[in-house]
Amino acid sequence: MIFGKIEYLNLLPFHLFLKRYLRNSVEKKAWLKRGSVPSDINRAFRARRIDAAVISSVKSRGCRCSDFGIAADGEVQSVLLLPGAPRRDRESDTSNALAKVLGVEGEVIIGDKALRYRIEHPGAALDLAALWKEREGLPFVFARLCAHPRHIGRIRRLTRLFFAKPTRIPYRVLRAEARKRGITPEQLQTYLERIHYRLGWREKRALKRFLRRAAAVR
Repeated sequence: MIFGKIEYLNLLPFHLFLKRYLRNSVEKKAWLKRGSVPSDINRAFRARRIDAAVISSVKSRGCRCSDFGIAADGEVQSVLLLPGAPRRDRESDTSNALAKVLGVEGEVIIGDKALRYRIEHPGAALDLAALWKEREGLPFVFARLCAHPRHIGRIRRLTRLFFAKPTRIPYRVLRAEARKRGITPEQLQTYLERIHYRLGWREKRALKRFLRRAAAVR
C-alpha cells in the first residue's frame, strides 16, 4: 500500500502512529517519500498514484473513507483569511472552498505558514473554522482519511487502532518540530489541542452540509 503524506503539523500525532504501524520497510519508505501539500495529495489520490491518504474533505465526495479526519470545533489557527484582494492558497482545496461558502473575500492561507502568521500578527486575520462554528454551530472537517476500494478495509482497521490508544508526542519531538517551524513547543501543543481526529455524528452532519453548499457555489 502506498500512503500519501501531508507535511503539516496538524497530522503530527498520526505521523508518529504510522511510523510504528508501517512495519514493512517498502511501505514506510514510500510513505516518507510522498510528502506534499493537500492539493498535490488530492491529485495523486485521484490519479491512483497513491492508495490511501488524508485528502481534502471537499474532494472526498464519493470516496471510500474512514472515521478519521482533521476537524476543529471552533478556532483552528491554521486556516486564515487575510484582509486584501481575493487570493486562493494553491496548497489548499477545502479552505478555498470554505471561504466561498462563507461568502468572505481576502487571501486564504493554510497550514504551518498560517499558524506562524497568527502567532506573529494576533488578531490580524479571520479564522475560517471559527466563523463556520459561529454561523453553523458545528465543527468543521478539513480532511478525511480515504483509500481506494482494495485498501479501505486495512485503512479502517488502522483507524480503529489509532483511536484505541492515542499517540503521545515525546517532548523532544515536539521541540524539534516546533523549532523547524519557528514556533515554541508550547505554541505547537496549544495548536494541536484545537484539532481532533474522530469524525462523529456532528462532524458528519457538518461535512454533509459543507459539501452541499460547496457544490452550490462552484
